Amino acid sequence: MSNQDNQDEVLRWVERVATFCVEEWALPPITGRILGLLMICDPPERSAGEIAEAIQASRASLTSNMRFLAAIGLVRKVRVPGDRTTYYRIEDDAWHKVIQRKLDSLGAFGDIAEEGVKLAGGTGPGTERIRAAQRSLTWLRDLAARNPPNK
Repeated sequence: MSNQDNQDEVLRWVERVATFCVEEWALPPITGRILGLLMICDPPERSAGEIAEAIQASRASLTSNMRFLAAIGLVRKVRVPGDRTTYYRIEDDAWHKVIQRKLDSLGAFGDIAEEGVKLAGGTGPGTERIRAAQRSLTWLRDLAARNPPNK
């Protein structure tokens, strides 16, 4: 397989990651492309210019997305001694952080559900719908707690 063929396959995979991020998490496609590229690239660090070129993004759009990813702890800046360029790399535990945030949000729904049950009067169809949602989300949270991802 030629280097170009491999590069094309890598970019197709990066696009699949982007599509997943759009469909599952409502992230902008560029954010998913950045994550996909930083997961698969070797070496694992890339400059903003290298990322922009690889995923064919504007520097302005890339900069705002890199700031977002850094702020939520999925990507970090890396400095190389003697090099003035800023590089970026995906955090080793990025996906664990994503999942943990989702699990935390499931736990937070419990308080919201309790308030809804009180507002619905504690009985009746509204209360049952709220309780069904609460049971499902609690089940998912508890399932994840019993089967944590390997670090």
